[in-house]
Amino acid sequence: MRTRSLGGVLLALGILLAAGTPAYAWPGPYVTVAVDGTGDYTSIQAAVDAVPAGNASTFTIKIKPGVYQGQVVIPSTKPYITFRGQGPNPAAVVISDNRANGTLKPDGTPWGTSGSASVTIDGHDFTARNLTFENAFDEAAHPEITNRQAVAVLTRADRIVFDNVRFLGNQDTLYLNSSAATVVARVYLRQCHIEGDVDFIFGRATAVFDRCDVRSLDRGSTTNNGYVTAASTSIGNAYGFLFTHCSFTGSAPDGTVYLGRPWHPGNDPNAVAQVLIRDSKIGPHIIPAAPWTDFGTFSWRDARYAEYHNRGPGAVDSPDRPQIDEATAAATTPEAYLAGSDAWNPLR
Repeated sequence: MRTRSLGGVLLALGILLAAGTPAYAWPGPYVTVAVDGTGDYTSIQAAVDAVPAGNASTFTIKIKPGVYQGQVVIPSTKPYITFRGQGPNPAAVVISDNRANGTLKPDGTPWGTSGSASVTIDGHDFTARNLTFENAFDEAAHPEITNRQAVAVLTRADRIVFDNVRFLGNQDTLYLNSSAATVVARVYLRQCHIEGDVDFIFGRATAVFDRCDVRSLDRGSTTNNGYVTAASTSIGNAYGFLFTHCSFTGSAPDGTVYLGRPWHPGNDPNAVAQVLIRDSKIGPHIIPAAPWTDFGTFSWRDARYAEYHNRGPGAVDSPDRPQIDEATAAATTPEAYLAGSDAWNPLR
């Protein structure tokens, strides 16, 4: 185990990790995870477990290239954790699991949508850079499972940053939520890749997607290959999902994918989706004339959907594509979405 001068300070304070003291480098202590045994730990969860509870500053978990199998949970008692992939690109480090909503636990009950998550983040001020999160549940191999929601990442904490990260899955890939319906949780995604098919970006968090690639997969339908978003923003929150300077791409046939539908968890009437897509390129896979659609009995027209200055074959003028004006556009920036009462600005 590497030990440097500050390691003695930690020991004096009684902060001990299971495998010894962490090494130090800006901006703070770190440990290394390597699936081949060349690091301090061989599993991501073991490294998370080693972070001191109540940690009050950045603690970095460096992750060497490899595929890391198994669920990872970051509890609310462990904030300020950073996952940093050590490979040449995000594909070199993959954190993966393969269970769905309907997959059965050892006790015979299903995991449920939240329980299916490969990675669950409840610790605030979490950051991930240069790696991949995946739910590898194989729908074709499990026809007996009809509840196929399979989450790659579930966030419920505030002030989360994903930088140059890939999110891979099918249905319900990225679940951006909060700890309670009336609690605002903010997420900033910079130059990320998110792919899936049905409702693959969903939840009630306030999230900014900045220069991201949002890729819709082909489910084999000639009419409906899914929905990009299923926001459930609380009616008291002005800010849900903002996509800015993003690319909406896909392998699905032209005109077979919706931009979104309004999710009302538990039929909650106060979950009123808010999604703004601006200054982005929209591919031909998006249904051109009416890209927003109803969710059960809930009409998309009651949700807060809008676009601004989009381009590409999937961006067309239509009465069923609400637009914002110049003044509203000037006020609905990433900084405005994320500021909150503490003036958080991860874009700096």
